[in-house]
This record gives sequence, structure tokens and C-alpha cells, in this order.
Amino acid sequence: MFSIKKKEEDGFEKFILKDVDSNTVAVILPACGAVLHAFEINRGNNINVIESYTSANDFKNNFVTKGFLGAKLSPFVCRLKNGTYRFGERKYRFENFYLGKHALHGKLYNKSFTVTAETANELHASVTMKYEYRAEDKGYPFNYDCIVTWQLDKENSLSVITECINKDEGLIPMQDGWHPYFNLGNKVDELQLEFQSKEMVEFNSELLPTQNLIKYAEFNSLKKIGDINLDNCFTLNLETCQPMCVLRNPFKKIEIQIHPEKSYPYLQIYIPPHRKSIAIENISGAPDAFNNEMGFITLEPEESALFKTSYKIKFLE
Repeated sequence: MFSIKKKEEDGFEKFILKDVDSNTVAVILPACGAVLHAFEINRGNNINVIESYTSANDFKNNFVTKGFLGAKLSPFVCRLKNGTYRFGERKYRFENFYLGKHALHGKLYNKSFTVTAETANELHASVTMKYEYRAEDKGYPFNYDCIVTWQLDKENSLSVITECINKDEGLIPMQDGWHPYFNLGNKVDELQLEFQSKEMVEFNSELLPTQNLIKYAEFNSLKKIGDINLDNCFTLNLETCQPMCVLRNPFKKIEIQIHPEKSYPYLQIYIPPHRKSIAIENISGAPDAFNNEMGFITLEPEESALFKTSYKIKFLE
């Protein structure tokens, strides 16, 4: 049996999805960009695999300095060169947010989503929320709805589905993604990583794609992360068996599996300097796709695009 509970805590309005039988819990913050605040399993004690914020004030004041923990990436992902792009016959420039001279992570990462539906039954618990973007930035003077559904299923599985619907009178450009940070209890160096890549997207010195792809298979089987530094984008070999990505703590006998659908053919991986967590980002296109068209899509008026990925926590025997 599954349940949903709404709770005011630490300044947050939390929506808590729970598998009552296993005590697995997912905590969602609609008012904070629809982020996943916690994904907890219980084996004698609660284990949360998500790095997040201590309070609403922490989210408000430290969202940027903490590296956009859990951020919703829309309508573009990662970096956009100089915050500019051409669409149709016009050139556009985003007003914010910039890291150095490049725009970063889209427009919805700190928006307040409105909950539109809740479901709890014997099979799953889910919560759906919507943000209506209406030409809020001169760099993206278009209209679209972003609808996010988080769903907790049996066997410690959590899915997130995003639907973007064009509410404008003409074509609009679109990308989508997520920016969760995972923490499995030990420093990242001690963890093992595997992801089914075909190539690495070559970056220049400013972490922007050159449009070249480099063959890459270093983590096509489980391998200790060690002291490697990652802030890279990879194409996924979606023809292989799922999961596309596994992060494992061999000491605590726990792993998280990531199962993206074909709507997320790219994987961005980032290890922050403190190396206590790792960002594993399912994204629909490469960084700067509004310029390089690597995963860039357009939507007709009233056309929608669906993006889905799933996370599963597994204990190792």
C-alpha cells in the first residue's frame, strides 16, 4: 500500500510519497523547482541517497553555491554560450542566470510549481505539478507549460515524467533535464560507477561542445571512481540493456540504478570539489544545444514532448 502526506517542515512544503510496506520514501518540493528532496530506503535505519538542502532558507540563499542541487533543467540544459542563440530569423539573449559569460541551467530551477493531482493506491503513489512559463525572460519570449509527475513504485523505484507543452502561437525551442546529486555514504572516490556510453562529447576549455564526439568506454563496466575528475557529457547506448547507469557503494552493499528512456539520450556527470556526492544528470540534449543542435528539438503550437527517467535503489546481497 502507498500513501501521500503533505508536511510543513524546515520552511518547506513537503510532499511525502511512501511505500507503507517497505518504508521507502520520496520527498518532493513543488515550490522549489519540483526537486527531489529525498529518496530514502530503510534497512534498520533510513538511508537517503539524495543530497539536498537543510531548509527553505538554505535553498533560497545557497542554491547557486551548492551547485544547483536537484535542479529542473528547462528550457535548456547546462551551459548556453554567451547566453545567446538564433531561432528563426532572430537572435536572443537570456537575462540570467550566468556563470561567468555563459547562461546556465534554464529558467525553472527555482520556480514554484502548483500541485494539480495526487494519487495513492496499492500500486504506487504519485504527485503531479505544473509551472506555466509565460515569456518571463527576453531571451526566451515564448510560452509553455511544464508538467512534472513524480511516481513511487514497488521495489524502491522512483520515476519522474516531464511533459512540456507549447502554449505559444509558433514554434518554440526546447530541451529538458534534471540535476540530482547522489550520496551513498562514502566519499565518491570509494564508489563504483558504470554507464553505457557510446561517446564523450568533446568540450573546449569553457566546457562547451566542439561538436566532435570521442569514443569512450572507460566506465562501460563497474569501476572504482578513484581520483578522476568529471564534468563531462556522454551519449548513451540506449540499445543495450538497462540500467544505463549504476552507482555502487561496495562497502555498504547498496547501489542506485538509473533507467532513462530514449527521451534522455545524453548523460552529464559532474563531481564537485568536495567529492562527497556526484551529479548524474539525464538530459535530452548536449550543453549549448540551442546553438549546436545536439539534441535540440522544436515544438509546434499545442505539441507536447515527454521525458522520463527512473531511479531504483537496490541492496546487494
